[in-house]
Amino acid sequence: MIIPLLFAVTIHEVAHGYVAYRMGDNTAMLAGRLTLNPIKHLDFIGSFLLPLILKFTGSPIIFGYAKPVPVNFANLRDYRRGIIYVSSAGVLANFACAFISGMLFQFLLSLESLWYHSAAGHLVSVLILILGYSVIINCVLAIFNLIPVPPLDGSKIFAMFLPLNLRRQYARLEPFGILIIFFLLMTDSLNKIISLIITPLINFLLGK
Repeated sequence: MIIPLLFAVTIHEVAHGYVAYRMGDNTAMLAGRLTLNPIKHLDFIGSFLLPLILKFTGSPIIFGYAKPVPVNFANLRDYRRGIIYVSSAGVLANFACAFISGMLFQFLLSLESLWYHSAAGHLVSVLILILGYSVIINCVLAIFNLIPVPPLDGSKIFAMFLPLNLRRQYARLEPFGILIIFFLLMTDSLNKIISLIITPLINFLLGK
């Protein structure tokens, strides 16, 4: 699991930084965050502690996150559109990874019997397993980040469609966002909501 998880959270953050850079903000680039080196993006709580807690508590959904890429939204050429594009970039990157992983998973699975008794058979089986986890983790990360609870990406996108006065009130939820997310996780509410959307998507990408 750790290989696709590290790649998923890394590509998510790099996508945010790259789109911000293309729209006029070079903060992430100057911070050395436009790199696929996962070490630059790891967060102790989000990249290690949270996935371990979810794993050992028997959660049906395992996910994590990396250190948020620094973005100065004031530097974006188009503030409103820039926030929507930058916030959507990570989610779209995860969906793209899930799709590509799913296509490769189904392709290798269809050919697995040809290599089953060969020296490459074990390697192919490992790749199939990694790609399967990549589909699951990227789908979970994408859908999870679309939830409109600050500071998740979905909240930034949602806020841009609110009138200015409501947007300011909505922003006040951000200090409590992590507490809200953990409450939803501990009460199993978030798992049920996400699973309702994710399970059909994962089954489709894995060819089930």
